Amino acid sequence: MSVQEVSVATSDDTFARRSGTVCLWGAVLGAASGVFLAVVPTQVDSDVYSYPLENMPFAAIQVFFFIQHLALLIGVIGLWRSGATGSSWLAKFGVGAAVAGMGLLALLELAAITVANAAYPGPRTDLFDALYGVASLVIGAGLVLAGVAVLRTRLWHGWPRWIPLAAGIYVFVPMIPAIMGPFVLARLSIAGWMLLFAMLGWALMRSSAPGSASITSLANSAPARSAS
Repeated sequence: MSVQEVSVATSDDTFARRSGTVCLWGAVLGAASGVFLAVVPTQVDSDVYSYPLENMPFAAIQVFFFIQHLALLIGVIGLWRSGATGSSWLAKFGVGAAVAGMGLLALLELAAITVANAAYPGPRTDLFDALYGVASLVIGAGLVLAGVAVLRTRLWHGWPRWIPLAAGIYVFVPMIPAIMGPFVLARLSIAGWMLLFAMLGWALMRSSAPGSASITSLANSAPARSAS
């Protein structure tokens, strides 16, 4: 492996680890916010879109969700940069779909502020529900494909290799059915999804991109070559 290849691998390794830290904390805070929304005293009626919060607290938490989703997006990019998915079309399509879906989800969190006082359900909020559904399905499908790619590369071992696939499957069962149920169940199911992203972040923090270890062997072998 050339020095340039080692440098690229080391850069990918560093990004993967840092993105894992961002993803872990974003996911933990996301899970905490889900529990918060499930238990916070209601400030408005359930037929208002901002339920259970009033307008200003709703806007604040939506901005938080926007930032928090970006943290998860960085984690998905980190999964790609770690090399765990490989570089097959399956990996590229899966990661690309998950990133696109998470990006859409992040933007929707900001846009939802504009309908905070709207009646729910209603024509304006129905559009948001549909778009949230599309974004979630795209993320879920993308993570399933990326998860299969991780299993095929066999670069991750133990429980971490199953996390991307589990995070994708979780979208379809149980999260989507739970979201269509009572509000508290929906919030807790999303919190559970966040815990899977936290596990992904932890796995990335402990991962090494393919070839990154070569820099150690290169450094150790340099004196020997010089001496000879």
